[in-house]
Amino acid sequence: MHQNHTGRRQALMALMKEGIAVLATAPEAIRNADTHYPYRADSHFYYLTGFTEPEAVLVLDATAGKSILFCREKNLDREIWDGFRFGPEGAREMFGFDEAYPVSELDSRLPDLLANASKLWWPVGRSQSFDRRVAGWLDAVRARYRTGEEAPADFGDLLMLVDAMRVVKDDGEIGLLRRAGQISAEAHVRAMKACRPGMYEYEIEAEILHTFVRHGARSPSYESIVAGGANACTLHYVGNNSRLNDGDLLLIDAGCELNGYAGDITRTFPVSGRFSAAQRDVYEVVLAAELAAIDKVRPGARWNEPGDAALRVLTQGMLDLGLLQGSVDGVIESGAYRQFYMHSIGHFIGLDVHDVGRRKEAGEWIAYRPGMCTTIEPGLYIRPAEGVPEVFHNIGIRIEDDVLVTETGHEIYTEAVPKRIDEIEALMQQA
Repeated sequence: MHQNHTGRRQALMALMKEGIAVLATAPEAIRNADTHYPYRADSHFYYLTGFTEPEAVLVLDATAGKSILFCREKNLDREIWDGFRFGPEGAREMFGFDEAYPVSELDSRLPDLLANASKLWWPVGRSQSFDRRVAGWLDAVRARYRTGEEAPADFGDLLMLVDAMRVVKDDGEIGLLRRAGQISAEAHVRAMKACRPGMYEYEIEAEILHTFVRHGARSPSYESIVAGGANACTLHYVGNNSRLNDGDLLLIDAGCELNGYAGDITRTFPVSGRFSAAQRDVYEVVLAAELAAIDKVRPGARWNEPGDAALRVLTQGMLDLGLLQGSVDGVIESGAYRQFYMHSIGHFIGLDVHDVGRRKEAGEWIAYRPGMCTTIEPGLYIRPAEGVPEVFHNIGIRIEDDVLVTETGHEIYTEAVPKRIDEIEALMQQA
């Protein structure tokens, strides 16, 4: 995707119009003692470079139309221990930078680049240590006042520009998102087929991770939620260590990361392969809400429309099930529905599972545009409480798909996982 990254850098410089931008990748992180967490590049940095090594900094000179990478030098001794490094020259050739230098030269070269620049862009306030480093570069330029050189006096938040660029995906990104969705879908199907009463949640998690890795997606895009029974009523449950009991539901919220791009799917199904009457009633409400929300995803529709549609269906369902009393409008106005549905309908998805992008601009909900990708994920979580029918206690259900906005409507690119009751039961009985 070298050409895509080069084009993004050029597009960003066009938005900047002038000045210098500086963006560092993510630091390595210690897990414990001398063991590191698996390295993952900063999403903004990866979006603009495609470069995945640590200790790298991108500099863009919008006035000159030039991109510069600072990265680790080639080091054959370290490569024996830690693996291949591109080095500055290799990175320049492979990733299309105009110039590349050792990262050890960053502090000595940055003041020259910043001298007399009209504006400095960087991720303002996102990292105290990087903010301090920027201040050091500026001070180094200011110290040259006798030579007539001046430091930039105008500053901008670089990530505001990059965030806006990332909202609409290009063809390469859409291809990766579709593939991540396909792998994630296959993992959910495998989990449904494998599930049996008496298993533990982590055994099902192992089936999911097996599918991810088998297809080259070496990590999940977030910590997998495998929540049986009452655990499903905890939205971000990740213990994944409870026994799966006959008669309970199992909620799985899991997706892989493929070449940096995320999948995110949730399905809820019976551990035994058959829904009870009460489980069926609640499930049908959530499914109807998801379908109503997805139907609203299309170019020109406002961001809030799917959520509003789902909320009305869920609220009517809560009234029909006897969970709440009153009218749909009254329950929505009072917020009483939040006892059983306490999150929004979804989020952008891309290089981050909760991807960047404004939902409102100038106080108005944004309109969907072709190339946007969003999740749709209504749910109901029924904890025991006064007035809640016992038959519904500890039923937690969420159904989630990843949806691409197309020129004419939408594409549900995770629909390979069954979500209708008859389809789920048929699949599980075949296993």
